[in-house]
Amino acid sequence: MSVSMKDVLQEPLLKDAKVISGKGEEATVDVQWISVIELPVENFVRKNEVVLTTAIGCKSNPELFIDFVHDVIKSEAAGLMVALGRFLFDIPQQAIELANKHDFMIITIPWEVRFANIVETVMKELSNQSNKDREYSEKIQQELLYFILAERKLKEILHYIEKHVEAPVFLTDQNGNLKESHQYTEIFLNKWKQDVVKGILPKKQVTKQNHDPLIQKFEKISKEGQLLLQIPILKVSGEPQGYIYVDIPKACSVESFLISRRVHVLEHAATSIALWLSRENAIEETELRLRSDFVAELARGYISKYEQAVSRSQILGYQLQLPYVCILCFPEGLDILYDKKRQKEHYSQEQWKNSMFRYIEEELFFAGKTLERQLMITREGDKLIIYLEIQHQTEHEYATDFLDHVDRRMRHLIPEISITWGIGRRIATFKHYHESYQQANRSLKIGRSKGTRRTWYEQTKLDRVLLQLLEKEEMREIVLETIEPLVHYDEERQMDLIGTFIAFNQFRGNVSQTARSLNLHRQSLLYRLRKIEALTRLSLNNPEHLFLLDLSIKAWKLGLHQ
Repeated sequence: MSVSMKDVLQEPLLKDAKVISGKGEEATVDVQWISVIELPVENFVRKNEVVLTTAIGCKSNPELFIDFVHDVIKSEAAGLMVALGRFLFDIPQQAIELANKHDFMIITIPWEVRFANIVETVMKELSNQSNKDREYSEKIQQELLYFILAERKLKEILHYIEKHVEAPVFLTDQNGNLKESHQYTEIFLNKWKQDVVKGILPKKQVTKQNHDPLIQKFEKISKEGQLLLQIPILKVSGEPQGYIYVDIPKACSVESFLISRRVHVLEHAATSIALWLSRENAIEETELRLRSDFVAELARGYISKYEQAVSRSQILGYQLQLPYVCILCFPEGLDILYDKKRQKEHYSQEQWKNSMFRYIEEELFFAGKTLERQLMITREGDKLIIYLEIQHQTEHEYATDFLDHVDRRMRHLIPEISITWGIGRRIATFKHYHESYQQANRSLKIGRSKGTRRTWYEQTKLDRVLLQLLEKEEMREIVLETIEPLVHYDEERQMDLIGTFIAFNQFRGNVSQTARSLNLHRQSLLYRLRKIEALTRLSLNNPEHLFLLDLSIKAWKLGLHQ
């Protein structure tokens, strides 16, 4: 609690004091200090200070007193107490109107009441309140430390903090990822994720708004009618390892919300949660590393014995006896999105990318949980290795519903990012874990080179044949000699001869159908076809030439030019 003007006016010493302006504000105005001030005010009065005055310099000049009142109001003082009876006998009406306009309290006191007694009384009240605040602060600190030492759940700790700050409280890691996310609604989680991706959360640039070293670290974040207070949870090095967010009630400003009691709670909360995070992060990082290492070794074929794999999987909570398929997930557009969203932020690209992969992993696990499938996941560079439990027996159905679910959610949450998938064959025996990974990896490379979002290994037979042929130097030379004139011409003239041939071949040489599909006039299409023949020195009427040109274009799209 804090000392208010109402508390001050209830002192017996001030029983004859009269509130002339700002009536009804007594209970809402906090008092932090009291002093005696005469003209001039300048910068001698601070915020929430009670000012005592005899108005000695304003005896015969009401305008001077009005200016004095204006300066005291401007200094954000708690109130002005004027001793009447010697230099001033009545408060000018204009001064009262000015004070009422600013909801500022002017109180008159009898000349006989000594200022020294008033100062002593108010300072005693402030000292008593300070002692109560200190006792309250120590109690909060002890109880929070007990929660940490007793290894209480984070949910209980946050509930305790919410109770004492009288507002909702959220906890995130250093990247803005919510802790205890399972207790929030899907709508709330989606909105929070979007704010993180947009760079709204966490706010990195600290603005100095207060002389209090703790409050200097607080950041105010306004978004869509919501006012959040961000408090960093610091490591020993001074770098944030997480953030506390307080959802300030709509009726409050940050300044009115941050009373002494709440500041003490938030200070001890940040310290205590720093201990909790240090312990939990160490445990969580160890668990994640063990699980990730196991999946990576499984994919790369480093675990030779089935019994060893089963033993480790059981310890980590995996079920190897279930049927799985390996899927590789490659998020496209991360670097572009970073440059677009984060270029003005003090946030390294690696940190941001880690945060994005964390969100994608959450979406993968959410999809698995929704569809009641088991997942094993690890990260490998800029892609994720996923082992998905399968339940369907057809060639492509076993992953389609899962991929549809993830893609739909990602389009809604982060539309700037698209995912390319490579899917291997279903795993029948233990050795197939490595084989399915290799197949998924090859499918992903083929899919990315062709611009295909989903590529099943079974769909890549022709592409794999081409890749095998292109391993021979002579074959590569033939393909490049055939395709490069078209590529250079397209780059120079922007005519898309390669796309024209693909459509022409697709419609089996039907000029009318090809022209309609390309929105070209028949003569324009014929001009392009003649240009293709001239550049490649091949005839589009010759089946063997058609085959060579089609083969060359397919090889080119597989990434031969790289």
